[in-house]
Amino acid sequence: MKKVFTAVALLAIGSLLSAQPKPPAPEELKALQEIVNANTVDARVAAADNFVKNFPKSEYRNFALTMAADAYEMGGNVTKAIIYYQQALEANPKDYNAMLMLAAETARTTREFDLDKEEKLAKSEKYAKDGMALIPSANKPNPQVTDAQWDAAKKDDLARGHEALGLIALARKKYDDAAGEFKTATETASQPQPATFIRMAGAYTDAGKPDQAIAALDKALAMPNLPDQIKQVAQAEKTRAEKAKTAKQ
Repeated sequence: MKKVFTAVALLAIGSLLSAQPKPPAPEELKALQEIVNANTVDARVAAADNFVKNFPKSEYRNFALTMAADAYEMGGNVTKAIIYYQQALEANPKDYNAMLMLAAETARTTREFDLDKEEKLAKSEKYAKDGMALIPSANKPNPQVTDAQWDAAKKDDLARGHEALGLIALARKKYDDAAGEFKTATETASQPQPATFIRMAGAYTDAGKPDQAIAALDKALAMPNLPDQIKQVAQAEKTRAEKAKTAKQ
C-alpha cells in the first residue's frame, strides 16, 4: 500500500546536514533531497536505493537506508523495514534508532511456534539494551535543538526501548515483566502514548491483575483527542479486563 508522507520529513535534511562534520558534495545533496522529497513509499525507497548505489562510500548511507526503512515501516511492510534497518545499522553500528526499531519489530513478528523463537527474542533483547545504552550520551543531531527538546527526545527513545523489552516479555509470556516494562515506558516518555497503556493493560489482564489493567485503560481513554480506532481497541481491552475481574470474584 502506498502512503503519502507528511511535510515533517522535509525537516530531516537540515537536521542531517547539521549533524555531519563533512557537508555532502552537490550531487550527493541533490540525491538526498530526492529521498526527502519523495511522497510515496515506492518513490522514497527507489531514491534511497539509487543513493546507495551511486554513493556506496558516502557518510550519508545510513541516512538513506533509514529513510527507506522508515518508508516501509509507515507502509506496513515490516519484513522489508527490518532488512533496511539492518543495513542502516551496518552503515552506522551506533545507530540506536535502528537498534530500537529492530528490537521492537523482531519481537512483534516472532511467533509462538517459531523454531528459532528464543534466538530471535535474544537478538531483539540485545538490540534494545544496546540501543538504550547509547542514548544518554548521544549528541544533538542539530544545534538548533534546545537542551529541553533533546532531553525530551532521549526520554522518548528510552521509552521505546522499554516498550520493545515489554514486547519481548509478552512473546515469552512473562506478563508481569511485560506490564512492568510498559509501565516504565509510560513513566519515561515525555508524552506517553495510548497504545503503550493498552499493551500494559493487556499484559496485566493476562497476568491475572484486571484492576491494574482497568486503571491503565482509564488513563488511555482519558487522553484528549484519542483517535476512534485507538478508543475502540482500549474499550474492547477494558471489556476483557472487566470480564476477567468478574470471573475472579
